[in-house]
Amino acid sequence: MQYDLVIRNGDVVDGSGLPRHRADVGVRRGRIATVGRVRERGATEIDAEGHVVTPGFIDGHTHMDAQVLWDPLGTCSCYHGVTSVVMGNCGFTLAPARADERHLVVRNLERAEDISPDAMAQGVEWTWETFPEYLDTLDRIPKGINYAAHIGHSALRTWAMGERAFEEEASPDDLAVMARELRDALRAGAIGFTTSRTTNHETADDRPVASRLAAWSEVEALVGVMGDVGAGMFEIAQEPAARSTDPEVRAEFFGRLRSLATSTGVPMTFGVLATTRDGEDWRGQLDLIDSTARAGGQMWAQAHSREFSVMLSWKTRLPFDVLPEWREVRALPLEEQSAALRDPELRARLVRAAHEGDYGRAIGAEARKPNYNWIRILEQPVPPNPTVAERAAELGKDPVDVMIDLALATNFEQFFVQIIANRDPEHLLSIMKHPRALVTFSDSGAHVSQIMDSSLQTHLLAHWVRDREAFTLEEAVRNLTFAPATAWGFADRGLVRPGFVADLNVIDPARVAPAMPEVRSDLPGGAKRLVQGATGIRSTIVGGEELLADGKHTGALPGVLLRR
Repeated sequence: MQYDLVIRNGDVVDGSGLPRHRADVGVRRGRIATVGRVRERGATEIDAEGHVVTPGFIDGHTHMDAQVLWDPLGTCSCYHGVTSVVMGNCGFTLAPARADERHLVVRNLERAEDISPDAMAQGVEWTWETFPEYLDTLDRIPKGINYAAHIGHSALRTWAMGERAFEEEASPDDLAVMARELRDALRAGAIGFTTSRTTNHETADDRPVASRLAAWSEVEALVGVMGDVGAGMFEIAQEPAARSTDPEVRAEFFGRLRSLATSTGVPMTFGVLATTRDGEDWRGQLDLIDSTARAGGQMWAQAHSREFSVMLSWKTRLPFDVLPEWREVRALPLEEQSAALRDPELRARLVRAAHEGDYGRAIGAEARKPNYNWIRILEQPVPPNPTVAERAAELGKDPVDVMIDLALATNFEQFFVQIIANRDPEHLLSIMKHPRALVTFSDSGAHVSQIMDSSLQTHLLAHWVRDREAFTLEEAVRNLTFAPATAWGFADRGLVRPGFVADLNVIDPARVAPAMPEVRSDLPGGAKRLVQGATGIRSTIVGGEELLADGKHTGALPGVLLRR
C-alpha cells in the first residue's frame, strides 16, 4: 500500500483511554489506514521517536464564528493541538442576519464576547443571510483546522423580531419564524442550537442580549424542534438560578433542564465553574447531570483546566481603567504613561484612587474591583505563580505599587491574572474528573483582550498530567479527543484507529506546555488581542496534511466544515 504520510517510532495514545503502545501510523487519502508496523515508505514521513501520537484535540466551546473569516489558520487553538472546534456557543452567531440588520447580531457579540465591531466591520465579508448560506460560506473559504457551527438563539431572535428581540417576548408568529430557520439550519448541518440566560451577557448599551428576553417556553419550543429533527447539541449559558444559594430556586431551574433533556432526547451541555468557595454551585450542577442520566437524558459538563482568570496588563486592560483618576493617564501612549507613573505625587493619587474608587459592575470577563489575594503575577505559564498580595507582604509595599513597579520594570510586558472562578484547585480537579465532564471551555475567538484560554489543552497536559500527576496521559488525551467527539457526534474523529480521519498530534510529553502570552495588534484594522503559543508539539496534522511543524505553519490549509 502506498501511504501519503507515515508517522514512525511513536507511542500511540489512541484516545480511548487504553494504555499507549509502540506503533507506526500510516495515512492514506486523509484517513488512518494502518496502526502498527509500516514497512512501506510514505510520501511524507515524520519521526516520532520519543514522542506520543494522539488524535487531534477537539474544543467544544469557541466563538470563532467571525475569526474564521479572516484567520484561516485558527489561532490560537491550532497552536495547542486543537484540530476541530465547535463555535457559535452561548447563543451568539453571525447568522441568520438580514442584510439591513447585521448590526443586531454584532450588538449581541461586541460586549458579551469582547469581539471588536470595527474588526468585524473590516474582516467580515457578508455573503449570507440564512444560516444554511453561512455554512456554505464556511465550506468555500480556506481553513487550517476543522469547524462545526451551532446556530445561536440571539441571532434567531433578531432574525425573527428585529429590534423587538431586545425588548419583548416572542409572539407565536415570531416563534414560527425561528423554528423554521432552526429546522433549516439543522438539516443543512448545524451542529446544534445554543442560548444564553446569564446576566453576564449584556450589550454595549447595558441591555440584555436578545436571548435573555425569551420566555422558558420559547426555549422549550426550539429545543423541541431539535428533538423532532433528531439532530443537534443544545448548549446553554445558564440562568443565575444555577448558582443560587436558595435550594428551591436551584431545584426549580434544574428540574426544567432535566425535564427538557428527557422529554426531547436532545443532548445538552453547559459550563461548570466553581464560583463559590464552598463549592455548592458546581456540586449541584454535577448532581443534575448524573440525575438526568439516570432519568434517560444526556448532559455534559464543560470544564476548564485552571483558575478562570481575566488577563491584566498595561498593554491591554486593567481594573483601574474605569476610574476617573486613571482614565486620563491610561489614554496616553505607553512612554508617557511610564513618565506619569514615575511622578510621586501623581502616583500617590492613582494608588489612593485604586483603593477608594468606584469600579461599578463588571460583565462577563471584564476586569473587576481588585482583590489582591486573587490577582496573580504571571511569572511562568503554569503554576505556581505568586499573588500580588503575597509579593506586597514580602516587600512591605502597597499592592498597587507592586503592580506599577513590575509594569515599569518590564517595560509594560508584565501580565497579571485576576481570578474569578475555580479558586480551589481540588474543586476544579473534582469537576474535571467527573465522568461526564469535558475539558473544553476555551472561548477561543472571544474575549480577545480579556482572557487567553486557548491553551487549556496544553495546560492540562503540562500541569495536571506531568506536574501534578492527577491524570494519566491516556486519561487526559481521551478527555480532549474521543470524549468530545462522542458528545458532539463526530463519529470518525477522536481515535487513532484505521478508518478514522487523520487529525493527529505528535507531542513530546516531557516538554508540552503553554508558552507565555503576548499582545499583538493583528486583528482587522489593527485591534489588539492576546496570543499564546505552545512548546513540545512536534506536529499537528489535519486530514492527513501537516498543518504545523514545531509550531510553524507549513502553508497547508486542510481544514473542512464539519456538518452534522
